[in-house]
Amino acid sequence: MYIDKYWDNFIGGSDDSLNLVAFLEDQKKEEISLGEIFHKIGLNKQNWDFHRTAEPLCFMHSLGMEMDFHFAIDVITDLAAILLECNISGGVNLHDLFESEDTPSRYIRITASAEEYDKMDNALADFTADPISYDLYEMLGDDILEMAEDVETLRRELHERNKR
Repeated sequence: MYIDKYWDNFIGGSDDSLNLVAFLEDQKKEEISLGEIFHKIGLNKQNWDFHRTAEPLCFMHSLGMEMDFHFAIDVITDLAAILLECNISGGVNLHDLFESEDTPSRYIRITASAEEYDKMDNALADFTADPISYDLYEMLGDDILEMAEDVETLRRELHERNKR
């Protein structure tokens, strides 16, 4: 998987990441738009400002469990990595994102409009410019600076791939 260089550290290695994979698996779709993801977990209420998680972000799993996302920017960076993988490979295997017997081996593809890619680029650039201003800093402390470096590299790659 191309995004292995990002995934499982600051990007893709959190409880929010596990819940995002569970969300994607629960959609039972091969293709899902970024807008639909935003709407279903509540990211659309953030107005593309992810400094503070405005309301609890969550979704109701088909098994009846409510699954929460604690940090909006965490979900955004994970989605950016998955978008990059989809751009490069045409999709991503959910099992490769979270290798567990509960995670099915099923390919999905996240799609985004040109406007959504631009907004994603701006949101990631804003994070990398001032990561300490994000609520995730409360959990990561100064490690967020290292995360910001990874996110900036990811942002550049995603931006370049989108321009093609």
